[in-house]
Amino acid sequence: MKAIFITVRTGSKRLANKCLLKINGTTTIEHLIRRVKKSKKTDLIVLCTSNNKEDDVLCDIAVANNIDYYRGSSKDKLERWNGACNKYQVNFFVTADGDDLFCDPELIDLAFNQYDKSDGGIDFIKSNDVICGSFTYAIKSDALKKVCSLKDTDDTEMMWVYFTETGLFRVEDLQDVDHVYCRDDIRMTLDYDDDYKFFKKIIEHFGDREFSLKEIIEYIDLNPDVKKINYHCHQEWKNNQKMKTKLLLKS
Repeated sequence: MKAIFITVRTGSKRLANKCLLKINGTTTIEHLIRRVKKSKKTDLIVLCTSNNKEDDVLCDIAVANNIDYYRGSSKDKLERWNGACNKYQVNFFVTADGDDLFCDPELIDLAFNQYDKSDGGIDFIKSNDVICGSFTYAIKSDALKKVCSLKDTDDTEMMWVYFTETGLFRVEDLQDVDHVYCRDDIRMTLDYDDDYKFFKKIIEHFGDREFSLKEIIEYIDLNPDVKKINYHCHQEWKNNQKMKTKLLLKS
């Protein structure tokens, strides 16, 4: 079973309730749900959230949008994903972060294809080249279970190091990516108010119709001031991620 896990909670600090902010009358998390539903290779989509009462609304949104949900640890994303894998018998999943409204179904399906071609031999797929927010990670459930047995913390917000830095797993970069998606001058993740303004500008431009990542890039290139709305946030965001990234293993 292959799945997309949408990883989201309401407890954001820098931009309060960012997953519930509305653009064109639709919450940001629903914009993401609608986008990943375009994947042609996934068997199911699961919204992975916490057991906290304030996240009841996210489960209601999942039901309203005809996708599954799983509730687990608020801090520990790895255990939350592990629980979802066990519940839904998932062998391999792509995680779509709730901040990444334009997470791209084409790139998601490339990860599924890459896993299938390896006959299940890949543990972790990443990409440092694609636009920030267009693809997150793909993970084999057996590798995730091993990490959960090795980690010595429940704070796993920045979790990739457990796969990339331990030398225990087969890690690959996302392959066969169209060069048009490989940009380091565009930021597509929701963490600050200016990120919200960036997404709002683009979504309101396209209106209610479906639009691809390529169309987004074309629009930005024709209107370069759009990427300036939020790109100035990017270095601070990267610095925050770096400070939170820790590799803590059991002795």
